[in-house]
Amino acid sequence: QVQLVESGGGSVQAGGSLRLSCAASGGTFSSYAMGWFRQAPGKKREFVSFISMSGGITDYADSVKGRFTISRDNAKKTVYLQMNSLKPEDTAVYYCAARSSGRGTYFSFLGYDYWGQGTQVTVSS
Repeated sequence: QVQLVESGGGSVQAGGSLRLSCAASGGTFSSYAMGWFRQAPGKKREFVSFISMSGGITDYADSVKGRFTISRDNAKKTVYLQMNSLKPEDTAVYYCAARSSGRGTYFSFLGYDYWGQGTQVTVSS
């Protein structure tokens, strides 16, 4: 079992940047693929990004491709989401999640075992 805690959210103007962090504890971090999801008020949770156990494979939602970068540091048991060129439509609560091997699909929230509490990102224009 693993516990996840997100941090780094805040309020920025359009075009700005934020770096989200997700710190893991209580498990073997390198045994989990990781994902970022977000949920805006009145909308369903949506996939943002994925990174494999070693960091060699990444994927992004089309809406953030080219602007966001996911990375992980297994020694620090932390996954990051660097968000550049932020837009108002990026405003949401951002969640990190851990995925066990063989569980569902990585682009669906149903494919993850553990979730953090979320961190608010607000982008104004």
